[in-house]
Amino acid sequence: MNLDHPVLSSLLPVVVLIFIGYMAGRARLVRGESVRDLSNLVFLVLTQALLFRTMASSHVAQLDFRPVMQYFLVASVLFFTMLAVYGGNSRASVMALAGIFSNTLMIGVPLVGLAYGQAGQVLLFTLISLHALILLSIATLVLELQVAREAAAQSGDVRSVWRTVGSAVRNAIIHPVPLPILAGIAYSFTGWGLHPVIDKPLLLLGNAFGPVALVLVGITLSQTPVGQQWKTALRLSLVKTVVHPALMAAVGWLLGLRGLQLGVMVLAAALPIGANVFLFSQRYRKEEEMITAAVGVSTAVALVSITVVLALLPLLPT
Repeated sequence: MNLDHPVLSSLLPVVVLIFIGYMAGRARLVRGESVRDLSNLVFLVLTQALLFRTMASSHVAQLDFRPVMQYFLVASVLFFTMLAVYGGNSRASVMALAGIFSNTLMIGVPLVGLAYGQAGQVLLFTLISLHALILLSIATLVLELQVAREAAAQSGDVRSVWRTVGSAVRNAIIHPVPLPILAGIAYSFTGWGLHPVIDKPLLLLGNAFGPVALVLVGITLSQTPVGQQWKTALRLSLVKTVVHPALMAAVGWLLGLRGLQLGVMVLAAALPIGANVFLFSQRYRKEEEMITAAVGVSTAVALVSITVVLALLPLLPT
């Protein structure tokens, strides 16, 4: 086995980190009641640092957004289609997010760098700069609307539609994901840059996000009855790693994407489910076991699907 193959060299570290977490969980090094606290640490501290620093350091005006907007068009259509298929409730929102949210950072950056070089990474960084803002914000807004509606139905408090929408929008904006992204974008327009005293701690915290989140996935996986979840997890993984890139390839080609732009966007769509979806399910306590299993299963499935994508991309008509 050639461990220097681009797909293996990008995905195996993710598998190893999940396995380390799994063994730590099986050895009871982290107790079940501590998982929620670790999840909060990652979601409310490490994620904040990563998102703010990424956006504060970006040069939004200089980025090429045309292929990225087409990527989000495909992702949005797939999200709302899955939302309807899975029942249109708060559980469905988390499932639909898993079908479109890629592990662009831990896996995407090294994989695109190996496959397309620096030019491909610049395009991927453009996608990353908006990936969480757009996809997590859409999911947050939809989920907050559903949670508000479900809570009103259970309590018998039938509030006006506008009050429900207003509450959901407020909760979606004052939220641990969109808030640091919007703050980072606003700061980037000042042109001041980040002083090393601030930048270094943010960098260290942001770098810790991927490894800690994946170890946490492994810990949770050790406490999850995967046997009961594997069929649903496999179906969701196939949507993420097969259906998503196939749609991106078809729609992107029809809308005029070619070459490097099409290749990077399709490869990004083929990536396995990102750890942010796991944290999202933990925060809202929706489909936690299934999403935990799906993150692990999609990473394994991606070993095959990404290899196929890389083989087929050069065959697309120019």
